[in-house]
Amino acid sequence: MENVVLVVHLLLALSLIGVVLLQRSEGGGLGIGGGGGGAMTGRAAATALGKVTWILAVAFICTSIALTILAAQKASDASVVDGNGLLPPATQSDEAPSEGESLLPPTAGSNADPLTPDVD
Repeated sequence: MENVVLVVHLLLALSLIGVVLLQRSEGGGLGIGGGGGGAMTGRAAATALGKVTWILAVAFICTSIALTILAAQKASDASVVDGNGLLPPATQSDEAPSEGESLLPPTAGSNADPLTPDVD
């Protein structure tokens, strides 16, 4: 379910970007000095692209809220502040690694033979 909502969310985001880029510039930042509109109102005439932009924006916000709700349902009750609540219990081994299991690189003085890779 979450994957379906996520795909729809991404498609809405891409189409919202495309619709916004298709609209003509009204000039001036933040709507200052913009477009013709009616003589008595400050609002510009609603175009088809403007309506599509609003529809896509509302759908984008709805999918964002849906994704948030789905993520909250999957979240665990443990808190990061609790510290070890999210980590599995650590197992300690008191045994030292044997000679063949050493994690350190071999030293030059330990063998007279040059180091060559093994074919395993």
